[in-house]
Amino acid sequence: MSLEHTTEVAVYRRADAPTEQRVADLLARMTLDEKIAQLHAAWLKLSADGDHKARSIDFAQSANSLTVDQILEHGLGQITRPLGTHTVDPKEGVRALNELQRKMIEDTRLGIPVMSHEECLVGLMIKDATLFPSPLNYAATWNPSLVGEVGRIIGEQARSIGCHQGLAPVLDVSRDPRWGRTEETLGEDPYLVGVLAFHYVNGLQGERRDVLATLKHFVGHSASEGARNHAPVHVGPRELNDVFLLPFEMAVKLAHAGSIMPAYHDIDGVPCHGDRALLHDTLREKWGFEGLVVADYAAVDLLYSHHAVAHDSASAAALAFNSGLDVELPGHECAVHLKEALERGEITEATIDTAVSRVLRTKFQLGLFENPYVDPERVDVKGTAAADTAYQVALESAVLLRNEGGVLPLQADGAQKIAVIGPTADDPLALLAGYSFPVHLINSGEQSVASIATPLGALRALLGEERVLHAKGCDIIKERRAGAPVFPGDVSLDLSGSANRDELISEDTEGIAPAVAAARAAGVAIVFVGDLAGLFQSGTVGEGSDTDSLELPGVQLQLLTAVVESGTPTVVVMTGGRPYNLGGLEDRIAAQIMAFAPGERGAEALADLLVGRANFSGRMPLSVPKSAGAVPYVYNHRLKSAGTPIAYHFGSRYPFGFGLGYAPFRYSDLALAQREVPLEDGTVELSFTVENIGERDGTEIVQIYVRDQHASVARPVRELKAFARVPLAAGAKARVRVTLPVDMLNFTDARGERIVEPGDFDLMVGSSSRDIHLRGTVTVAGNAVRTLPRDWRMLSAVEVVS
Repeated sequence: MSLEHTTEVAVYRRADAPTEQRVADLLARMTLDEKIAQLHAAWLKLSADGDHKARSIDFAQSANSLTVDQILEHGLGQITRPLGTHTVDPKEGVRALNELQRKMIEDTRLGIPVMSHEECLVGLMIKDATLFPSPLNYAATWNPSLVGEVGRIIGEQARSIGCHQGLAPVLDVSRDPRWGRTEETLGEDPYLVGVLAFHYVNGLQGERRDVLATLKHFVGHSASEGARNHAPVHVGPRELNDVFLLPFEMAVKLAHAGSIMPAYHDIDGVPCHGDRALLHDTLREKWGFEGLVVADYAAVDLLYSHHAVAHDSASAAALAFNSGLDVELPGHECAVHLKEALERGEITEATIDTAVSRVLRTKFQLGLFENPYVDPERVDVKGTAAADTAYQVALESAVLLRNEGGVLPLQADGAQKIAVIGPTADDPLALLAGYSFPVHLINSGEQSVASIATPLGALRALLGEERVLHAKGCDIIKERRAGAPVFPGDVSLDLSGSANRDELISEDTEGIAPAVAAARAAGVAIVFVGDLAGLFQSGTVGEGSDTDSLELPGVQLQLLTAVVESGTPTVVVMTGGRPYNLGGLEDRIAAQIMAFAPGERGAEALADLLVGRANFSGRMPLSVPKSAGAVPYVYNHRLKSAGTPIAYHFGSRYPFGFGLGYAPFRYSDLALAQREVPLEDGTVELSFTVENIGERDGTEIVQIYVRDQHASVARPVRELKAFARVPLAAGAKARVRVTLPVDMLNFTDARGERIVEPGDFDLMVGSSSRDIHLRGTVTVAGNAVRTLPRDWRMLSAVEVVS
């Protein structure tokens, strides 16, 4: 059916009309079916000839028998991952998307265009797109501008394929590295997460704001019971606000993020997708959020099928949309039953209209009605500049944790043999995070990583084939199998559906002896260990791939022990999505590097660092607990978290903010501009000197921590409040100035409001959360507690002044 016939152009079709008039005009013309169609997505395998196929899997679009034509009859809110669902050439994928868009515009009554969303956490999750390092790598750079550049590049690539919404960034604050999705986080500090989120969102959305960033998972997803996927969360309202909500608040208020995705779990029994206090009262009323709230995949259905707080699909839809949801993703399991919920009085049409209005407003603001199509010839998802940025992130994020005896850097032009050992040394997939396209498609039996260099190949290219010996030693996973044991990461109620992890992890030790022989034949052994990302227990880390241990998966520790006992100086390079312990070998190895998942150019970056062509500057974005028995351990704990007396297993060998380089630095001459600042609008100002006392150029990451000496509630032992990268040539020094708004000394009171109390605050300048070099105290002067306004000052500033 063609568009409505009218003697004059409808208001909603006039680009010069005010957006609110266009929304009101279009909403008034819509039937209930047309409204509901805007409140859900469809997960289809698109075709340029218009022969689109429904994608029906266990957790989406399997509960009803609607045909594709029936799904699209009244229009559609969003199309789910049109290029990321399967392997398709990007240009062909755009042609297919254009055909769907044509159908929406020409073959529906009102001609409302459809929005397209894709995953984009570590680059567009489609064929051929740049494979960036993991978010833990982003955080380990401590370089907000670089993270913003990553977001900008991903945003440009998204625009080129007609993507209007990217499902990133993840702002879950890491609290337990056993959690499989730790690899998706920006670390354990809420301020660091918030600053990097602000820059990533600004970069992704761009000045035109024609691609929406999606903040997820709202909120507290990383604090689940036992670090298990989807498990309940038990945090009090103060901790929820001060730790987990802060990065979201920063990204909403500072970067005006276009969308938010609630989390799967419940908090104190209330599932996030059915929590109006969270999705409406806090997000919209308190913070002023004006964007879209979109469901995590199948989460609306889970209100009924798992949480059991709704008695059927219609009830689940009513609960979610009453709570503040705008769009159900990835399909239409529950939204299509809103009519039934309306008839039963479980939701009102006014509530439906509110959500529809937000969807329409977003489409108008994106310019979709004026520019619905994309030129396939302008697709650009991979280029030299993007690859170079991926390399720079990998370079700046690798963390040198130990370097004894000067083993590193390796001599690039020497004759010494180098043994390259370990299961991740020659596996391109070991360089990639779980939300990269090749790893995501392991579950469908597809992946293509032939173009990605491995550490073995990169070292051979730098050092020469004849100098590099190789022995794999062992596997982590013998065979990467298609299909996931469980989805979406939950077992059945009787636990009979739980996967047998022992069938996945290799216990074969036959390769250890050849590896030891290679080590003995070399002057240095570099052992590459870690884990492999994979969804829902198809890997050892990633969404649904949680663990009960911080020991290296499989027999990697046996391999490493045997190599160390060979007597050859051993360098450990760990890649993957979480830190692991080395079973006491930390004191016996010559050097250790934490590289996380460094992406498509990661091997090249690691090789350049190992031979000294570049200097290490990465710093840990999360702590490495001494054992699984020590978790949860984070640097910004409260004093009594350590127990009384302090538990022997408490703490971290390598704490938050820690990292070494090939040049040491010295701190001196701390000065405070004022010893006392006003509570109402004060700014703490301090300065200090940093000097490179080494023989190589390097970059120091200066970190400023604060502790409230006395407060009305127990406060953390220290909290990060400012940081910056300070590059210095050998022998050079710099004066660094920090300005810190008093507003940032806040915490949450019993009313749920952010307050600042007068009193004394310790200021600590260090190179990590443990290594504090300079200390001072400032007094915040005032007669009463101050409640912060909505637009409180959230950011500090650090600058090199001389």
